Formats: sequence, structure tokens, C-alpha cells
Amino acid sequence: MKIELNNNPETIEGCNNMTIQELIEYKKYSFKLLVVKINGVLIPKTDYSKASVKEGDEVMILHLMSGG
Repeated sequence: MKIELNNNPETIEGCNNMTIQELIEYKKYSFKLLVVKINGVLIPKTDYSKASVKEGDEVMILHLMSGG
């Protein structure tokens, strides 16, 4: 599957689609506060295990940082 992840081309072998949760685990993202968009649509955290990423999708996974 070929997608664009955070404005970079990404190829995930042996997969035609996956959920956001599976993509986060595949990329080994461990940040607690994430903002996820698929094709410009904000995905709530409660939907990470249901929202599907498909061939050609543009995915943004950003982590929020706090501090001063």
C-alpha cells in the first residue's frame, strides 16, 4: 500500500488497508497526545481502531508537545 504520511511517501508492504491504530503500532509511535487526519478529515481518538487508511490516502499523524 502506498500512502503519503506526514507529507512523505510511504510504502507498507503486504497490506491493502489498515486502521489508524494499526498504522500507529506499525510506525511504533508512542506519543500520548496525537492528532490524526486522513485526507484532511480529523479522526477522533475513539475512532483510531475503526478508521481505515487505504491506498493513496494522505495521512497526518502529529504529536502535541507541551511545556514552557
